[in-house]
Amino acid sequence: MSPKPYQCLDRAFGHRRGRKVSYIGHDCEDIPEFLGERYGCLARRLDLSFNQLRSLTGLKAFTGLEELVVDNNLLGNDLQLPRLPTLHTLTLNKNQLTDIEALLEHLAEATPSLQYLSLLGNEACPNQLVSLDKDEDDYQRYRYFVLHKLPTLKFLDTRKVCKTEQQEAEARGAFMKVVKPKASDMVAPGDPKSESPSTLYTPLPRGSRDGKNHKGVLAKCRYIYYGKHSEGNRFIRNDQL
Repeated sequence: MSPKPYQCLDRAFGHRRGRKVSYIGHDCEDIPEFLGERYGCLARRLDLSFNQLRSLTGLKAFTGLEELVVDNNLLGNDLQLPRLPTLHTLTLNKNQLTDIEALLEHLAEATPSLQYLSLLGNEACPNQLVSLDKDEDDYQRYRYFVLHKLPTLKFLDTRKVCKTEQQEAEARGAFMKVVKPKASDMVAPGDPKSESPSTLYTPLPRGSRDGKNHKGVLAKCRYIYYGKHSEGNRFIRNDQL
């Protein structure tokens, strides 16, 4: 008869040295209740990597958690952590996080003792692991913004936070946020919306923009063209004019 999951964990937990619980590669979508019931009050380090987690609500039972590893899951922007006052290490690598500001504001409230954070492999962390069009400048701006929101961090992703970064984040980090256009504002080429009168620029007065009801307009132009920069006249001699 195969052992129950908690019996395997009991052997891994051993004599509670380090108080580490690993529940890796079980394809679970939620944290199993037995984990919290059996180890919640004892565990200091919890590894839930390589599952299918979409929620971390089961962490409420882990009251004394100090390290949490949830790499390679399906956690998105609706991520909600219970308040974990002693948590100092959190790795969320390779999930589905895209909204960096909302995530950082939540972490600032839920994990006040956080010192180590890793977000590699998420769209919220702009580097070449996610997109080849990102460069070191994009990543550095991201670091400044994260450190502005979470000034207690000592280690971010794969690099230690230096004093220069802390000073730059304090001075300019608030302005380093990358703003993305909303999906509703992005119109694909050929879409009828892209050719609507409200989106096309025209210098004509409002009353003359309707092609079906066109009215003539007489106006003065502010720009006067003298022809001195004309490309067509560059190779014509004066005697040929």
